[in-house]
Amino acid sequence: MNKKNKIMMSPSLIASDLSNMAAIVKTFDPSIIDLLHLDVMDGNFVPNITFGPDYAKALKAHTDIPLDVHLMIENPEKYVEDFAQSEPWCITFHYEATRFSARLLQKIRDLKTRSGISINPSTPVESIFDIAVYADMILIMSVEPGFYGQKFIPNSLNKIEKLKKFLCDNKLNTLIQVDGGINSQNISDVVSAGADIVVAGGSAFVDNLVNENVKKMMSTIT
Repeated sequence: MNKKNKIMMSPSLIASDLSNMAAIVKTFDPSIIDLLHLDVMDGNFVPNITFGPDYAKALKAHTDIPLDVHLMIENPEKYVEDFAQSEPWCITFHYEATRFSARLLQKIRDLKTRSGISINPSTPVESIFDIAVYADMILIMSVEPGFYGQKFIPNSLNKIEKLKKFLCDNKLNTLIQVDGGINSQNISDVVSAGADIVVAGGSAFVDNLVNENVKKMMSTIT
């Protein structure tokens, strides 16, 4: 974990050259990069299609940096066991993608993996208050899921603040992750609102200088 403000950085690999990922992840400095964010898309929950569990397992063999698996898929309960085989740091699914969120969060924990749940920009953060106790991490999407390169939705800061207050008031240690449109201009606001883990896509991969870009982003946090 980065020492500064104890904020974890999780670059989103979808923003990189996916055809050369094995070589690219070997260049990442684990003292700077805490997690590798893997956006799993199925062409149903979101329009794009990206990675499967075999890709995650193959990538794991090329890096010691833990995988941060984000399932943007329908019926995630069918696939968590397969993705758990890559021994990720966390498996996150979407609240909107299943009717059995509490049960699935517990199932992920039973697989010896941190459990995460995500909400889309249009989903009120209060929707997950009742199940927050089952989650090790809650992911606030600050753009619509499925495409990187979108602009940060400003109202996301209010959602982060509400969630942080709820977790503190209820003495829950659940981490808050934020994903979408985060860069050097807004990361400080995101962290101030309550984020513990920041996902960075395009801003982390500018000119493929990931280590340098992440260090620059971290330096702007006040």
